[in-house]
Parts: sequence; structure tokens; C-alpha cells
Amino acid sequence: STGKSMFGEMDDAMLAFTKSAKWFDDSKGWKSSQGGLSAIQSFTTDDNDMGGFFIRKLCGASGLVVHSQKLLPFLFHLHPSAARWTRGHFNPLLALAIAGNVALVFLYYSYMKDFRSAGAGDMAGTIIVLLTLEANVMTLYLVKVMTLSSTKRKKDPVAPLPPGKTPSSVTNRIVMRTVGIASSAVALIAARDLFVPGHIIPYIPRDDIYLEWTGAFLHSPPMDAPEYREHTLAAPLYVGDKFVSQLMALNMLIMCAYKFATAFVIRHGQNNSGAIKCQIIWKVQSVGMGLVVFVFRLFAAAAKSASLDLRWHLMTISYEAFILGLYGFI
Repeated sequence: STGKSMFGEMDDAMLAFTKSAKWFDDSKGWKSSQGGLSAIQSFTTDDNDMGGFFIRKLCGASGLVVHSQKLLPFLFHLHPSAARWTRGHFNPLLALAIAGNVALVFLYYSYMKDFRSAGAGDMAGTIIVLLTLEANVMTLYLVKVMTLSSTKRKKDPVAPLPPGKTPSSVTNRIVMRTVGIASSAVALIAARDLFVPGHIIPYIPRDDIYLEWTGAFLHSPPMDAPEYREHTLAAPLYVGDKFVSQLMALNMLIMCAYKFATAFVIRHGQNNSGAIKCQIIWKVQSVGMGLVVFVFRLFAAAAKSASLDLRWHLMTISYEAFILGLYGFI
């Protein structure tokens, strides 16, 4: 329910800063769209701003995946039955979660001056404190578990490796190739949106249409484009839109980091624990990528009305979600 206030005045201030309340309408009671899925329209106009709505929905979906990656394996035992804390099976997940929290804290802190000027400093400060507290707890626990697991690992019998595999082998070559292709493309676009928003990547088809549709030219007009003269003076008025866009990009990058770690960093190891470590991440990421695919599908018609074809995006992300789910759950 995009634009719905849940935490009083400080939430209202954050929604006003990010301009998310424009899609929330409860004038008709329970029949109102209230910023939900029914508020998504099949065409894009300057008035309904479906590109901006897409960024906010994708930001919410990706954020849900990032934080669910920390919760689901523990709350709902969404991990292999052989996974053990004392054997270090959860260490990669904890390490990546800590890095993700730190990155989110830096992003929120970099906008702190703008948050305060918009009256949203309390909400941002609360989020920073919670993320920092969580990161500290996970860090202390990771250090403790690493100490225990290093002792435990000496006592564990060496498990037989799959045929043709060595301790330094990647856990799954099919996942490695799939993630290397699909997530690399996602990471490239997300990195651009985070570090150099508004910059047109010339070899990506219709990239300028994507930037225009999502409002990037309003908050970050590129200096070498005609939009610079038109929007540069008004760009500070869209700082909230820029923050949401960068938050979405950072969430997508954190998701990619989880997948890159399982594809290229985690190895089988001497005790053949690499597959278990990867499956812990693959299960949640496959479900999360399914949610991202769902958001893309909902906005496909609106994007097409703006001359942006999302079919290739849908096929690529869907295939990656299928592969992760195949090797994560089976």
C-alpha cells in the first residue's frame, strides 16, 4: 500500500519527502485503491507517473527481499536440514547481511541533511539506529560462531565431494553462468542508478526511455543531454525521488551480492559444506526474484505505453529465479 502512513507524524514526513503519498487514495473507503496493486494503470501519463510508481513498488519489493533474506532462514527454517550454526553454514549469510546493513546506513546518513530539512529526520534516524544495532548483533554473533565453527570443523569427518569436484570448485556451474549473465546486467543498471543516476549507458537499448519514464532526468539530468538545461534548476525539488531511486538500486545490488557470493565466492570446501551455504541463500533469493518478476509484470503495459519493452527483463529475471529455485529447493 504505497503512501499509507503507519507510524504517525514521522512516517507522514518521510512519505511527503519521497512523494509517495500521491498514489494513496482512500476517498472511497474499502473500494479505494489506497496505493495498492489496483492503483497500477495500463498506460503512462504525466499525471499518473507510472514510472515513479514502478520505482517505489520495486524499491519495496527489493527491500522486502533484502530483509527477508535475514529472517526467513531462521523464522521458517527455510534452509537445508543439514545446516548447522556451529559448522559455519550461516556465516556467508551473516557476513553479507552485515555488509548490506552498513551500505544502507551510509545511504540514509548521506541524505540526513535533506531528511531533517523535510522533517523526516526522526524516521531516518530510527532506521539508521535499527540497522546499526542489527549489524552489531550479527557481527558479534558471527565472530562467536566463526570461533566455534573453526574448532568444530577440526572434529568433523571429511565428507566425500561430488565426482569431479575439489574443495576449491564452485558449487554449481549452471548457477554460476546464470547469475553471471542475469545478475551482472541487473547490477550494472543498479550501480548506475546508485552512483551516477541519470547517466545514459549507450549500449543498453532504450536506456534513455527507461531513465525518462522513471523520472531520473528530473532529479539527475545528465550534463550532456538536452534535459540538463530544462531540469537542472528544479532538480533539488526532486531529492526525495532521487533517494527512493538510489534506495531501490542499493537493494537490488545487495540482492546481486548474495547471488554473486554463491556463484563465485563460496566453494565446496574440505567438508563439502559449500552447497549447504548456497542453498540457504538460493531459496530466499528465488522466492524474492519471483516477487520482483511480479512487479515487472504488473508494470509491463504501462512501460510499453511509454515505448519501453520489459519482456527481456521479465524473461531474464524469471529464468534466474527458476534456476535458483531449482537448485535451492530440489
